This record gives sequence, C-alpha cells and structure tokens, in this order.
Amino acid sequence: MRYYSTRDKECRTWALADAAFMGLAPDGGLFVPERIPQADMERVERLAEMSYADMAAYVAGLIMDDLDADMLSEAVREAYDFPIRLYGLGGGRFTLELFHGPTFAFKDFGARFMGRVAGLLNGGRELVVLAATSGDTGSAVAHGFRGVEGVRVVILYPAGKVSPLQEAQMTTIGGNISPLRIDGTFDDCQRLVKEMFGDRALRRRVRITSANSINLLRWLPQSFYYFYGWSMWHRTTGRTAPEIVVPSGNCGNLAAGMLARRMGLPVKGFVAASNANDVVPEFLRTGVYRPRPSVRTVANAMDVGAPSNFERMLWLYGGDAEAMRRDLRGYSCDDDDILALIAEQKTRFGYLSDPHSAVGFGAAEALGVDGFWLSTAHAAKFGGAIRRAAGVEPSLPPALAEALSLPGHAVDMAAEAGALREYLVAMV
Repeated sequence: MRYYSTRDKECRTWALADAAFMGLAPDGGLFVPERIPQADMERVERLAEMSYADMAAYVAGLIMDDLDADMLSEAVREAYDFPIRLYGLGGGRFTLELFHGPTFAFKDFGARFMGRVAGLLNGGRELVVLAATSGDTGSAVAHGFRGVEGVRVVILYPAGKVSPLQEAQMTTIGGNISPLRIDGTFDDCQRLVKEMFGDRALRRRVRITSANSINLLRWLPQSFYYFYGWSMWHRTTGRTAPEIVVPSGNCGNLAAGMLARRMGLPVKGFVAASNANDVVPEFLRTGVYRPRPSVRTVANAMDVGAPSNFERMLWLYGGDAEAMRRDLRGYSCDDDDILALIAEQKTRFGYLSDPHSAVGFGAAEALGVDGFWLSTAHAAKFGGAIRRAAGVEPSLPPALAEALSLPGHAVDMAAEAGALREYLVAMV
C-alpha cells in the first residue's frame, strides 16, 4: 500500500514511512491510501469475538500491508491492552465506550498505535513529534510516545482552555515530552503546527512529524473500533445496519468511520454531532462550508472552527459534497443543552457522561438514531461540568488522581510561528 495527498490530482504516491513522518503532504494536503481494501466481515466478527486486538491486527494488515505482519500484530497487541465495551442505557440506546485506555479518552486508540508503529518505522533516529491539542490528544500522544527511542514530543495546547486534568496529564510526564502552553486558541495551535510543516528551512534543520489526526498513523487506527462496535452491536441486537453518532471536532474520528464504511462496514450512515462550533452541521444544512474562529465551550476537545479532516471526508466521496450531504446527518447544541443532557442521562439512566459524549447522546435522541453513539472520554476528566450539570462528583480513577498530585511543567509561549521555530531549533 502506498499513500497520496488529498490535493494531488496526479496521485504521486509515497511509502508508509515517508507519509507518516512527513505528516502533511508537500502540497499541504492530507495523506490517504491509494486504494481502499475490503474487509471480510465474517472474519471481522470471528476475530472480534476473540479480542479487540485480534480484530484490529486483521484490519491494520489490510491497509498497511507493506509492514511485516508479525511485527504489526505485536505492535497492535501492545497498543490495545485495555477494554472497549458497548454499553446499553435501556430502550435500545447504546454507546460505544472508548475511554478505558491509559488516558481515559478515545485518543488512546490512535496515539498508542502510532507510537508503536512509528517506533518500528523510525529505527531510533532523531525525530520531533508535534501535536496540537484542544484537550485529550495531548495526553494520549504523550503517553503513546513516552520513552520511544529517538523521539521528542512537543505538545501545543491553548492556555486556560483545557481542563485541569487534561493539563496535568500532559505536563507531569517529563522525559521526552515537552508541553507548550500557547496564548491563544486551539486553532492557533493547529495553525502553528501547519506553519512548521510548511517551513522548508526549518525542516532541513529539524526532522519533524505530526501526531494529530492529520497524520495517517493517528487517523487510520481510528477506523478499527468502528468494526468492533458494529460487531458488538450486531451480536447484541441482531440488526446489521446501525447509524453511528460521532462527537466531532477536527473530524478525524468521523472521517475514520467513513473510511471503515468504504472498507465494507455495513452501516446506514453517520451523524456529525457538534457543540457550538458547528461548521460541519451547518455545511450539512446549507451546503456552505464556512470555517471560522472557534468558540470556547464545556466540550473543549470539540472547539474547532476549521476541521482539518474535512478534506478526507470529501476525498472519500470523490469531491462530491452533495453526495456526502445525502449520507451524513448533522446535529449541534450549546453549553446549556450539553449540561442538560448530562443531567438527563444521570436522572433517567443513572449514567454519567462527559460533555463530548453527551453531545452524542443528544444527537441520538433528537434524531431517533437506531444504532449507537461514541463515548469519547471518562466523565471524571470533566468534573466541573459534571458537578454543574448533575450535582455529583464523578469518581476519579487512580491514574487520574495520581496525575493531579504530581508537579507539572509547561513552557508559556505566544501564538507566533517565530517563537515556536526558535524553540524547535534549540532542541536539536
């Protein structure tokens, strides 16, 4: 398998290692596979009954067939040593809980896979991994790459716009992890990362790659759990074509689900569920794609005003935006709605949901979804919102309590490309 840019009409292809370590393509596009392999769903079901890792190794091998199968399987099994479950709230309502990994967020699925596969491909050479985060990506990437030989991780996060737990998980690791607290928004962080990739002079001096979902090593493994979720939902309900609700910010998760569908996953469709940063739901309503500065909400990991992976979504439809609009539904809500949805789940079902997953629940209820929504983070990571909404204190897993007890360290930085460029050059 080789990979090409979403913007390359001539389809120049690159090997996996080249695409992974470049992050963005030379033309500024996002890497995508040159062909979309088809999964054997009977085999997917059989392997899913064995374990998530067994099933994920099969799907990974389809789309990364140039890697040694045994080495890839070992990397997958090391990455996925935690559970995933389909939880029923009653009345045909199901959510796929993706927050049982080491940082208690769905980003563990992509970041841990990327850390292990990047380690295989890198061979110990000096590499700087850049990651912009609006919340959970930073901690997942930090833990996914912690101790990987030759790799330094630089995490950019917006000052005052992530939860205390999210910040603690990024700033207490040390070692090869360097957090930067940026005076700006997530969009500023993402812009800075993209500017570094477009700086040819810098890239001649510093070997950099990205760990955001723009990097295909982060993006591709997010498609794996759609197959597993489908298998569990099918086994539980006997039905075969769910609609899947995806809490959406930078839209890597949604684009990964759409990729799984193109690989043969038999789903009815998807719902892009957003907070007040409703760029994609607005596009689905109006046909106008209008990126804009993000606004701060209680669901901060979805505070994205210019979702990078919209390019991959269009690519999956051959650039036919109207075809995509026919297959994808949208939903958005504001902070008051999110808090009310958290309270509703606690009152009706005795279930605590984090703000992002609550948006998924709200979409499923409002649109009458027959399927499931993705729950993307543990409620304890957003204790303030839970207390406001439901009047209870979510129990804190021991690993999160430990992070809060440790001293943290971050470098404060202006949202200026020159400042980041100087910092990166000084690292090498």
